[in-house]
Amino acid sequence: QVQLVESGGGLVYPGGSLRLSCTASGFTFSDRAMSWYRQPPGKERELVATITAGGSRNYVDSVKGRFTISRDNTKSTVTLQMNSLKPEDTAVYYCSTRSPWTKQDYWGQGTQVTVSS
Repeated sequence: QVQLVESGGGLVYPGGSLRLSCTASGFTFSDRAMSWYRQPPGKERELVATITAGGSRNYVDSVKGRFTISRDNTKSTVTLQMNSLKPEDTAVYYCSTRSPWTKQDYWGQGTQVTVSS
């Protein structure tokens, strides 16, 4: 049974930093690409960053140079380091992975990030 559990959200001033973590279980973590998505209030969910099994990273343009995705296969954990946060980064952030066989997407419960003065 796939489980993804996020942590690390909170309230931060503009320009501040937060580090999100996602701990995975129920599958071979090192074999899977992992992603972070976010859903701002009243908007659709969007892909923020992906890290492949081999460690390649991709980011949405709006976070390039500010966010860093990384993984620790020994701990089955993927993290999102978020620096220089802006009010428009306010959203619920979700960890996600897709089964390479069934193509089913799995999601964590989400963690709220609020950037406000």
